[in-house]
Amino acid sequence: MKIAVSSCIVNFMADISTLGRRIRHFRVAAGLTLEQLGDFTGTAPSQLSMVENGHREPRLSLLEAIASALDVSASDLLAAEAPSPRAALEIEMEKAQASPAYRELGLPVLRPTRAMSDTTLKTIVGLHRELDRRARLSIATPEQARRANTQQRLRMRERNNYLPEIELIAEQATTAVGHTSGALTHRTVAEMAERVGLSIVHTDDLPSSARAVVDLEHGRIYIPPASIPGGHGLRSLALQAVARSIFDYAAPVDYADFLRQRLEASYFAAACLMPQTASVSFLERAKRDRNIAIEDFRDSFGVTHEAAALRFTNLATHHLGITLHYLRVNGDGTVVGAYENDGLPLPQDATGSTEGEVVCRHWSARRAFARTTRTTEHYQYTDTPAGTYFEATQTGTGAASEFSITLGFPYAQSKWFRGRESQAREVSTCPDARCCRRPEDGLTERWVGQAWASPRVRSHLFAPLPHGTYPGVDDREMYEFLEAHAND
Repeated sequence: MKIAVSSCIVNFMADISTLGRRIRHFRVAAGLTLEQLGDFTGTAPSQLSMVENGHREPRLSLLEAIASALDVSASDLLAAEAPSPRAALEIEMEKAQASPAYRELGLPVLRPTRAMSDTTLKTIVGLHRELDRRARLSIATPEQARRANTQQRLRMRERNNYLPEIELIAEQATTAVGHTSGALTHRTVAEMAERVGLSIVHTDDLPSSARAVVDLEHGRIYIPPASIPGGHGLRSLALQAVARSIFDYAAPVDYADFLRQRLEASYFAAACLMPQTASVSFLERAKRDRNIAIEDFRDSFGVTHEAAALRFTNLATHHLGITLHYLRVNGDGTVVGAYENDGLPLPQDATGSTEGEVVCRHWSARRAFARTTRTTEHYQYTDTPAGTYFEATQTGTGAASEFSITLGFPYAQSKWFRGRESQAREVSTCPDARCCRRPEDGLTERWVGQAWASPRVRSHLFAPLPHGTYPGVDDREMYEFLEAHAND
């Protein structure tokens, strides 16, 4: 099932370079010249030459006429495979020279000719592959990654974190398997995968750098065993792989493209696990009752608290008219993920990035860690330079450390939410350093020069993102895994 959507998703179109070479291949095999094919189809040879060279996309009527003249089917001409190994090399060479990386070099375009030997062609293509590999080694330095992430967050803010084109695709995908509301079962997810030619395989030897791997040749989605802790997230991993098939993603060309693909696949998975129609109906009822609670939203669809909170950010502004902010914060106060369209002044570095920055000690995201009982959400009002916000925070423990998930809203919106009667109130003047970052009066003078500490070094801050087709995933490890399972 391949579906074309707006510019947010990859636009699917025929590869006219491959199409042209397939037409030439079948024309030569039929023993026809361009002039003779032109006579059969009523088309000037010069126009046919442009089609064969990939410079013009033929109309459907012309394509059918060419197929008839060559005694093949239109689907034979439209097949994705190059007609010969040499043609595959020529196509790869042309695509490489059309890439932004090559154009930046300012070098002339070298066209493959009949006089060019296969050895020369292989050498040139090999050089392009190496240039591309080396470019990928630096596609995501930490600074580049932070900038790309910031730009994506700003773009999603402009859209209120809502992607209607993906909502539609997800709704169609879940409706096709008869699911409309409630928790999406693992069996239903498996059926959705089967509809795009994939089967789910649980394995305990996935590459250490990958959460899931898709084998397109054999139509398999490899994910961890269902019995592992946190297995509730396996449905999302499988659905993200389904999204990859539906959206027909190519390998990302840079880190920003990788982030876009990841966001869209994650959005699709969330929209399947919590379908728009059922979710909006649930939330509208809760709003009418003035009793919106993420824990209820979570339990109704059988997802994690974080997944429910993120899904709420997709739907709240567009469907409920509620602006908000979302934070995932580690136990040390550093931001892991953030979104806002309610004016909350998020901490930012010089590039505008929020991830990795430390939130105010007075915000609910950090105050919640001080509670002795964490089975329920922590509710509080926080006065900030941008106004007063009502915040609901749930804490949890991850593989590395504890974390908190916060949804916050301008004071005027608090009337719709459970917990609004909270008497907890904090005052934050951040980003003013005097709020919570500078030591209290006298402490600096008391201890400067008299203190020493052994820092907990965050080694990941010094490391570039691991090299590979997908940032963070070791290509060798992934390919060796696929080869080991190819004959299963």
